[in-house]
Amino acid sequence: MQRGFHTVRGYENINLTRKLLTPAMEDYLEMIYRCSIEDKTIRLKKIAEMLNVRDSSASKMMKKLKGLSLINYEKYGAIELTKDGASLGKYLLDRHKIIEDFLTFLGGKEEVLIETELIEHVIGFETVENINLLNMFLENNKDILNDFIQFKENIKLK
Repeated sequence: MQRGFHTVRGYENINLTRKLLTPAMEDYLEMIYRCSIEDKTIRLKKIAEMLNVRDSSASKMMKKLKGLSLINYEKYGAIELTKDGASLGKYLLDRHKIIEDFLTFLGGKEEVLIETELIEHVIGFETVENINLLNMFLENNKDILNDFIQFKENIKLK
């Protein structure tokens, strides 16, 4: 393949070849991990409801995640994260929170969840780490964050 610019789909395809999980798999695993924080017993119906998908779609995904040894699951049974699944699920939730916090620092409101969900699947590990560091910097330097907010407001007035 020739180096240079690609369409968004082209970049997605390049990114997918580097990743073990598809974006949908990441969404399911993140949601299973979220639910595991609240409940010891995670049911397929709960995951399907949380992700606004049909039970049949969720069931197919559970088979895929089980095949990757990320969950333990038997039809009609509880879903349980494996050690690797829990570790990856924690990373996915942390990544989500880091991006969401960053977009909130930028002043995002209504679209933050949608944008977070879209960004998290294409952003690299190193960039997530750098955004996390920037979030920590802004959190510890409220004066700089306030300067940015004021700058943004002044620009809007012009």
